[in-house]
Formats: sequence, C-alpha cells, structure tokens
Amino acid sequence: MPDSAPARPGPAREPAPAHPGPAQEPVTADSGSAPRSDPGGGLDPDAGSDGPFHGVEVGEAVDGAPEEPSGVAPAAPHSLDPAASPPTVDGTGVREDGDYELARPAVARPEPLHASDPYSTPPYGHPGPWAPAPPVQHPTAPHAQGPDLSAAIPAQAQTSPLDSPAPAGPSGPQPPEEAVPDPWRNYDPWAAPAPLQQNGGAVPTVTQRRRRTRRTLVLGAVVLALVSGGVGGVVGAYMQRNEGVTKVELPQAAEEAPGRPADSVAGIAAHALPSVVTLHVKGSEEEGTGTGFVLDGRGHILTNNHVIEPAGDSGEISVTFSGGESAKAKLVGHDSGYDLAVVKVTGVSGLTPMPLGNSDSVQVGDPVVAIGAPFDLANTVTSGIISAKERPITAGGEKGDGTDVSYVDALQTDAPINPGNSGGPLLDSRARVIGINSAIRSADNGSDLESGQAGSIGLGFAIPVNQAKRVAEELINTGRATHPVIGVTLDMNYTGDGARVAAKAADGGPAVSPRGPGAEAGVKAGDVITEADGTRVHSGEELIVRTRAHRPGDHLGLTLRRGGAERTVTLVLGSADGD
Repeated sequence: MPDSAPARPGPAREPAPAHPGPAQEPVTADSGSAPRSDPGGGLDPDAGSDGPFHGVEVGEAVDGAPEEPSGVAPAAPHSLDPAASPPTVDGTGVREDGDYELARPAVARPEPLHASDPYSTPPYGHPGPWAPAPPVQHPTAPHAQGPDLSAAIPAQAQTSPLDSPAPAGPSGPQPPEEAVPDPWRNYDPWAAPAPLQQNGGAVPTVTQRRRRTRRTLVLGAVVLALVSGGVGGVVGAYMQRNEGVTKVELPQAAEEAPGRPADSVAGIAAHALPSVVTLHVKGSEEEGTGTGFVLDGRGHILTNNHVIEPAGDSGEISVTFSGGESAKAKLVGHDSGYDLAVVKVTGVSGLTPMPLGNSDSVQVGDPVVAIGAPFDLANTVTSGIISAKERPITAGGEKGDGTDVSYVDALQTDAPINPGNSGGPLLDSRARVIGINSAIRSADNGSDLESGQAGSIGLGFAIPVNQAKRVAEELINTGRATHPVIGVTLDMNYTGDGARVAAKAADGGPAVSPRGPGAEAGVKAGDVITEADGTRVHSGEELIVRTRAHRPGDHLGLTLRRGGAERTVTLVLGSADGD
C-alpha cells in the first residue's frame, strides 16, 4: 500500500471505452502534467500543469461525442497482458493498467458515519494486514433494503478490467472467458444484512419455499388424518361398549339410618339373631344340620330331637353362633315324644339368652318371624303369620315301632320353613319365642328327587313354647322328660270317629291300667272318647296330642260314648317317664 493519504471511499471503477490511437505516456499522480499527442487537435497543453490530478470532470461534447476529460489521454484498446501487474487505484482516482491509463469519471459516494480506516479495510479498500476476514455474505443473496448503487455507476464503471475480453493473440481475438462474479461488487455496508446460510448453501427461492410449505401442509394433513382416524376408532369403540360418552348415573335414595322399629321384621331379626345358633351333627352313619337358640347364660341350647339324633351316643355336635364363632356341644337330654333336646356349650362367654313368650296368648293371624339355617344357610329370616292353633300332628315313625313318633299340639304358620329350620325359634312381634319350628307338610310327601327332603309349601308347624319350656326344664334338671298319661291303651287301628280304648294291652294285659287315672275315673275297655276338655277328638293320635299338651297332675275332662250313650268324666293326669 502506498504511503499516502487514504483513498476516498468509493466503488471500483471500470475502464472507459478504448479509442484507437498511438501509444501515449501514462499519466501519473506525481507528474503534475499529462503530455500526449492530440490527433484531433483538441488537447489543452496547460490542462495538467496546475498540479496533481485529483479528479476528472466531464466536458462538453466534441463532434457529437462526449468530450474527453481534461488531462486524460485517450485509452488504448482494452487488452491486458497476463504478465502485467494488476490494476491499482491511487489517490488521484486514475487506474494504472500497465502501459496505458484509464480515466474514471468521478462519482459522488456517501461519507461513512465513522472515521476513515487507516488500514483501508473493507468496505473501503482491500483487507489490511491486520484486518479480520470479511464477513460471509452469499454472493447471490439480494439486499433486503438499502439503496441500489449500481444505478449511480456508469455502465462502463460496472465492468471490472478482469471481465474485459482477453487481448488479441497471434491467432486473432480469443472468445471472452466467463466472467468471474465479484462478491464484493454490490456490497453495501449500510444495507440491512441479507439472509445468511450457516452451511454456505444457497438461500431457497420463493418457489422453493412455497413448495416446501405445500409439502409440509400435505404431510401435516396426512398425519392429522391418521391421528383423527385412530382417535375416532378409540372413541367409537368406547361409545359402543358404554352406549355413549355420557356417564350413566341412576337415581338412588339417600342412605337411611340403620335402625328399624322394634316390632318390624328387621327389628325382630336384629334383636334375635345373636341368640340363634346353627348345629352341625355328625354320626357314624349320617350327619345333618339344624337350628337352636340359647336358653340361658350357662350355655344351654334348645333344639329338636330329630336334629341331634344322627349323632347317637358317640357322634359330634358343633354349634356355630351368628357372629361366626364355633364351639363343641354336649348332649344334656332329649325326648322323642316331644321332639325336643337340650345341648350345652362350654368355654363361651357373652351368651345372649332368647326371651320366651306365652303360646297360650297367641291368636290366629298374629305376625311371626322364623329364623334358621335352611339347607345350611345360616341366619335365614322369614316371616308370616299364625295360620292355625292346636293343630295335632305326629312326626317321625321311621323306626316302625312307634318309639320315634312325636305328638305335637302345634302352632301352624305360613312362614317359610325348610329342612334346616328345625329347632329354630318362631318369634312374635316382640322378638319373643312362642314356638320351636319342628315340622312341615310337603305336597310330594317328602320325596324330593335330589335331596330326599321336601320344601316348604307354606304349612309349617311349631311346638308351643309353653310345652317346650316344661320339657326343657326337665331335661336340664333331670336329663329326662315326663309325659302326662290317662293310663289306658288305645286302638290305633280304629277308623271310626273318636279314640277307642283297646280290648287289651300290647303285652296281653288289661287295656286300662289298674289304679291308673282312667280306671279311677271309670273308663273301661271299648269306650270311645269323643272329646277332651270340650274339644272334639277324631282319632287316637289327637287324644294323645291333647293329653300331652298338659302337665302331669293337671285335671282333664273326657266325654265317653259307651253302648250308644255318652258320659263325661274328669281325671287327674298321671306321669310317665319319657325315653
């Protein structure tokens, strides 16, 4: 770089059009004059004598052409020697091109907003020895904004000497080489920065950007369609399974207090269930299930004789309470004539005895509740009414000798009772025991094909609690129960109306026991008893039932028919030990 003042900033200028003519001496910045021949005679010899050449002004036109600037020699034809030094620009604004010089028209350039660069770094000159590398600018990137300076530069100045045609060689003019683009030609330091590519790639055109946008939109639409289809399938399947997306909530009553009136079925059951137990009996040949209830705090439990009968003398009896606790039980006593038995559990505390009512106060139509374990379904509660009273029934008789037959002056109920309810309590509206469920009447006479047991048809029978209480007390106190007796043998094969006294006893003795209650009242063999305590008697079984409804020592009135005539007698019932 010459040791002179920095050149005025401005774009590089291209050589003016060449004019043929003789070779001229080059004009230098130090010459102070510009001697040259003037073929046209229009050169002012004093034009360059005033000092160094600092600029060129455009003169008037000569012969219809632009006048050459004063002090500038006509340019030789534009040809460059490849060996020649590259053109330079000095402070005078004149480019030196080897053996010839080019005049440049002066073009006004905007002054920079900062002090001049002593090293002439871009954009005011070539990079200095300590200047940083020029910023990366894509050569083809258009300026986003800023003035277009190419319009202010003459067309001749916009062409670099390097872009001029090659000089003619020995073989004539050579075809011009492809112009090498100059990335700094249109650089404008005051223009907004053009978009740059970090990888140096070309900036996409508007068409490319539109295509890319269209591809993105199409791809997004496809993805959206796929996602929508999947979501739609899931939602459809959910709606099909759940019949819609709306959650179904059915109306429901608010929660109520757990308490119930004491005289309701729920109130009766809640009060009685803690005293009801389920019995599981297992013997050497058979087993069974029944029900019982607690009589006292000592562990005595009342049930039916036919419930514990499978255990025999060496079987096992297990008691399960309503809360789920279990205990072993021992037989205290039983009576087949009354079909009652008492067992006892030990090692169990907190027992709740069942309160006992009075069966003589029961009326037909009174509501009742039955609790038991039908078919081993513990704590089953059913309800009904008293459908009849003093219903004489007999149960058992499987042994054939009559020793297992029970005679019951029963309470009849329509509360459902099934096998397994036997021995359970029949309760009144105050949760008091008025009967012990013992038997049912079946339509198929107990010949169920699957279980061998009949189901309930609404005809259930219970032992009155007044009779059960006496028998239970005797079984607890003595282990045996006593039966009230008349002291006569009845003809059980008699088919007429009433109960006929047999001609003789089963062992061949007299039918009327000597010194027995019947003998003392005047009863004789062959008499037909038609009433007991004013109640009609139609068979021998009914007379036994009516008699056992009393206690030994009670007075019993009988109506006799003898030889076509009737008579009434009163006797005091005797006592006989049960089995």
